Amino acid sequence: MIYALWGFLFGLFVPYTARRFAKFMPATAAYALWRILTPGKRARGIRAHTHYKSFLWRSLMSGLLTAAVSYAFYVRFGSGHLAWYLAYVWILLLLAEIDWRMFLLPDILTVPLLILGFFSAAAGWGWITAAESAAGALAGYFLPVLVSLLLVWKDKNAFGGGDIKLLAATGAWLGVLPLLYVIAVSSVLLLVYSLWRRRRSAAYGPAIALSGIIIAFCFF
Repeated sequence: MIYALWGFLFGLFVPYTARRFAKFMPATAAYALWRILTPGKRARGIRAHTHYKSFLWRSLMSGLLTAAVSYAFYVRFGSGHLAWYLAYVWILLLLAEIDWRMFLLPDILTVPLLILGFFSAAAGWGWITAAESAAGALAGYFLPVLVSLLLVWKDKNAFGGGDIKLLAATGAWLGVLPLLYVIAVSSVLLLVYSLWRRRRSAAYGPAIALSGIIIAFCFF
């Protein structure tokens, strides 16, 4: 249960961290850490009180979700290299929350996620080999670029730069074939959400993140 507890504690701070990201544009990891740890000004009044209750509820739900996923990964993969797997899951969940809030996937999270994926594979601590990781990262970058070239006549923003980097990072963790499943599942999730909310566009990052977690859990 210790992994569920750590997941719960991390999840509690996911909405707060995403909220802090929404208030500034971090240029470096050091600056981002400083701004995250720097308390912001507190609003007052009934509206602020309502927002505070909503924020606490979202934090609690995030903590419970992260705890459940962390414990599920422990049951599925054991404790051998679980720290790496949880880093993959937690960063994806944080990226999903940030993109949901501000339609942005910051490089200071996507790039380290890619590096961690390749490093864990090269060290033999991941799900795939280093060669598979490199191939997955390349596929995650070039496949959406090719799709963007095909769709640019219709929508010049078919794939954002952050989405491409997130797919490359996911490919570095999972390899080429699982990445194709991630793209397929995330496309379905995004389509279902768009139809449900009757929106022509939505943040793609949360769909990629959730699909990356689901495929990693089911595929390996």
